[in-house]
Amino acid sequence: MEQAELENIAPYSDEEAVAALAKVAHHPSVPWISKYIFPRQPETYLRDILLNLHSIDEFQKLVMNQAVEWVLARSAHNFSYDGIANIPADRKFLLMSNHRDIILDPAITQVVLYRNNIPLTEICVGDNLLKSRTIEYLIRSNRMIKVIRGISARELYLSSQILSKYIRDAITSGRSSVWIAQRQGRTKDGIDLTEQGLLKMFDMSGTKDFVQNFMELNIIPLSISYEYEPCDILKAREILISRTQKYVKTENEDLQSIMLGIKQQKGHIHLNIGKPLTEEEIVAASTCGGNDRYQAIRQAVDKRVIEGYRLWKTNYIAYDLAHHTFKYTDKYTPEEVEQFIVFVEKQLDQVEPTLNRQDLRDIFLGIYANPVLSRERMGVE
Repeated sequence: MEQAELENIAPYSDEEAVAALAKVAHHPSVPWISKYIFPRQPETYLRDILLNLHSIDEFQKLVMNQAVEWVLARSAHNFSYDGIANIPADRKFLLMSNHRDIILDPAITQVVLYRNNIPLTEICVGDNLLKSRTIEYLIRSNRMIKVIRGISARELYLSSQILSKYIRDAITSGRSSVWIAQRQGRTKDGIDLTEQGLLKMFDMSGTKDFVQNFMELNIIPLSISYEYEPCDILKAREILISRTQKYVKTENEDLQSIMLGIKQQKGHIHLNIGKPLTEEEIVAASTCGGNDRYQAIRQAVDKRVIEGYRLWKTNYIAYDLAHHTFKYTDKYTPEEVEQFIVFVEKQLDQVEPTLNRQDLRDIFLGIYANPVLSRERMGVE
């Protein structure tokens, strides 16, 4: 495999990042972003930092970590995490996360690693976010591994081989750990399921047997739970429209979703770091035939993700409303139900009135109710 193909998807080097961020420094939005994130500093503060960086580590310490902490402080009622002991100190790993927000899921993960003095990971991100040169400069300076999207089946196969080789080499060489979502694109209906194709992609680059190929990746499932789902109404709208026609994103839709996800109030947020997949689980999967091997790995990842959910009152209320039950009434008060109903109707008011409101409401409630349903189906208390 050509080295150039691997370099094409790799994050920027320190030198490339310094040059790219110096260009970002002169973007007209930088002064107001600086005042927004660093309100006690002069409006030239962010520009001056960007012009005087020496490395990606410096950028993440001085800008990105502070920016994400600022977002958490202003858009989350509380942020918590657990399972940090499941991160090994002596080897790199592959974090497989459920995916609810384009930017925040990996960004919050990096904050947790930073708080615990654990080296930050490289992050797999779809190249659909790179339509803006400025966004490309920023994301690739944040250790982004470029995932090629929107290509033919043959191109996808070749691209998957390259991505698989890159991820395996990053981990096994000890160069870097990697964050990747368990599926392509965000979960829009509240049901987190690992894509089998992703697991097959991981296996592509293996040169040993099935067990060794997966063991050396050291897969650690992650589960992020938002009390108020980022972009909830936009997700419900997309699902409803997709039922009758092909959903086509507007030109700046991904960027708008990123900004809404950052600014929207999210209530409580919890990140669970699950236990790494065990050799026993991988050996058991290897005894299955064909694609059933990957299904067994998928089920192990999904179980960790679902077990790691922190369910909020919004989830329990939505479940009872959606299923016309009183099953979880011990989890909330009548006043909280009324508050949630008001919230739901306010969110539904934000989209075009031509959409069927009841169908939209059912989908919206499902986004919040389905994590509870997933726990029930998994038999997890």
